[in-house]
Amino acid sequence: MDWRQLWEIMSAPDNVPIIALIPLLAFYVFLAWRQARANDLLIEQLEGNAALAKTHHRKAWPFKPGWQKEVHVWPFLLRVEFLAAIIVTIILMVWSITLNAPLEEPANPNLTMNPAKAPWYFLGLQEMLVYFDPWIAGVVMPTLIIIGLMVIPYVDTNPLGAGYYTWKQRKFEISGFLFGFIVLWVSMITIGTFIRGPGWQWFWPGQTWDHNRLIYEVNRDLPDIFGITSNLGKGIFGAIVVGGFFVLGGFIVHALYRRYNPKNYQRKSLLQYSMLMFFFLTMIALPIKMLLRLLFHIKYVWITPWFNV
Repeated sequence: MDWRQLWEIMSAPDNVPIIALIPLLAFYVFLAWRQARANDLLIEQLEGNAALAKTHHRKAWPFKPGWQKEVHVWPFLLRVEFLAAIIVTIILMVWSITLNAPLEEPANPNLTMNPAKAPWYFLGLQEMLVYFDPWIAGVVMPTLIIIGLMVIPYVDTNPLGAGYYTWKQRKFEISGFLFGFIVLWVSMITIGTFIRGPGWQWFWPGQTWDHNRLIYEVNRDLPDIFGITSNLGKGIFGAIVVGGFFVLGGFIVHALYRRYNPKNYQRKSLLQYSMLMFFFLTMIALPIKMLLRLLFHIKYVWITPWFNV
């Protein structure tokens, strides 16, 4: 194991943001969970005591005696913002002095980089190119991500959790966000940064990046495993598999959602609920497709003359 290789990757100037992203993300998730836990305990306490709920405060950390009841913009907010601006400026100055900008020579078609990686914030899209057609990974999936983020306010009918942190009152919403952002997006960025090496091959952390490494793996399509050879048969078989995933997965998610979120289920219209199920199942399909490729070397499930999934 060559851990110097891992250190070279971690210390590269364009990978420093990812090194900072991981502990900062863990810290803020813990901070949010801590505040949500305190609010959930307070909500549970007030729900069990109606007399206390009439007179008790509604915040986990109420104002203490001696605190000012009115917090003015000056000096409280502006002072904190000014100090934050100074600290961020100092960090950026030290960063720019100690680390060189990740700029290289002009592109030379006769001498290409290996591996050629996109900026860290696009590595998730580049990693998806391994599992999907280029136009699906580069156009369809990013479009679905943007549209999915846009429709959240229209499909989220849960009135609880507005203005305060909570976990018990928004388990499904928070779980969906953490799954989509951390489990999928951040993990794919991490894979593209630390694990993908020359030839975009899989190198575990500490494993030497060998540019002459060859892996003899035969990727097959799912219809080939079942002996389906005709193009029409592959298209029909893939449509049945993908459609079956959405039908069966939708039935399972529907049963769980209706059981554990009955009030939110009743608030949603048919259009809202259909959009929620579609985007949620599409999000689940991504790691399933990745596991099929990484574990079973299945390249495509649905093959047509126009697209492959």
